Amino acid sequence: MKSLFILSLCAFMTMPLAGQATGEKEAIIKVIGSAYVEGIQNAKEIENISKGFHPGFNLLGIDQAGNLTMLPIYTWEASIKRGVEAGRTPAVQTTAKYPMIDITGSAAIAKVELYREGKQIFTDYLSLYKFPEGWRIVSKIYYRIPD
Repeated sequence: MKSLFILSLCAFMTMPLAGQATGEKEAIIKVIGSAYVEGIQNAKEIENISKGFHPGFNLLGIDQAGNLTMLPIYTWEASIKRGVEAGRTPAVQTTAKYPMIDITGSAAIAKVELYREGKQIFTDYLSLYKFPEGWRIVSKIYYRIPD
């Protein structure tokens, strides 16, 4: 009887955490959707890029020679803004699926699948931290899906 009571108490105590986790996941999806998918990928709502990305953000990649490359957010954002000012925006919009978001305290990782015309083009892994103003993307690694 005592173990049943302890088990029930443990289950009850985790209920608010599940609700909080759902709210945090929704907040993370909102940040990624507005700053990354709409801001970076679709060159819309570009004012949200700086709201969703931390100024210390870096995009990490591997070049053809196998070297690690790094692109800071200020360089990436400037490139997007120049394209918009020149009238170059994507003809086909990118959509996203979020197969995994894992949160531990104020740290999170999101697996994001990007699609164009129904075809997957990238799998991204975004790292986020929760700051006083909310969740912000701090880094990205990715895999480009071969044609």
